[in-house]
Amino acid sequence: MTMKLVSWNVNSIRVREARLLRLLEAERPDVVCLQELKVTNEVFPFEALREAGYHAAVHGQKTYNGVAIVSRLEPEEVERGFGDDEDDAQARLVAARIGSVHVACVYVPNGAEVGSEKWAYKLGWMKRLRAWLDRRFASTDPVALCGDFNVAPEDCDVHDPEAWEGSVLTHPDARKALQDVRGFGLVDSFRLHHEDPGFFSWWDYRMLGFPKNRGLRIDHVDLSAPLAKQCRGASIDRNERKGKQPSDHVPVIADLDV
Repeated sequence: MTMKLVSWNVNSIRVREARLLRLLEAERPDVVCLQELKVTNEVFPFEALREAGYHAAVHGQKTYNGVAIVSRLEPEEVERGFGDDEDDAQARLVAARIGSVHVACVYVPNGAEVGSEKWAYKLGWMKRLRAWLDRRFASTDPVALCGDFNVAPEDCDVHDPEAWEGSVLTHPDARKALQDVRGFGLVDSFRLHHEDPGFFSWWDYRMLGFPKNRGLRIDHVDLSAPLAKQCRGASIDRNERKGKQPSDHVPVIADLDV
């Protein structure tokens, strides 16, 4: 069996619904992890996805955040949020078992400005993510952690490292936090197949960011060791950034033999 696993920050499901449906029809992915829905569960387009042959596990929030796992198989063992003792109303994690694979979809906080309360929340949230992984899984389980991590892991993932030096997306503390999450036993699926710089998943809408390829690779599909061994390809769908009303992010894809 194979699994085409996609992660995509749609930056509003209301605006990008038609694009999502076109992607589902054209590519027939098995699983799509969506971030930044910006809608509550009640407004999410369940019916349109059912008509397209897909199920959805959703953790929505009005106006901000929101994550979903869209899949051809019905999601099982659905979890929303970390389930820890912290009072947190932000909808940033949904997880489910899709067939034999445990899929977690995350929208990591941006952090706003280094030293701010939102920056502290970002770093704390990533610690909670690692703790959740440790509680929920073993490193030998087939786990895929997908989403907008709001971290470019290395300078080769940034179009101009000097210009972005010290930002919330490239700061050493953010990169260390990502390394700590991956220390659970996760690997970057894209880097299994691509070593060269210049591949990005996000571009600013302003100043011709996309045409000039001034981007960052901040969207990732991370795989535990059993799935990493079965990953036969990884890619970034740049074409989804073209046309009318694109998201500022594009889908990132991992193809697995499961």
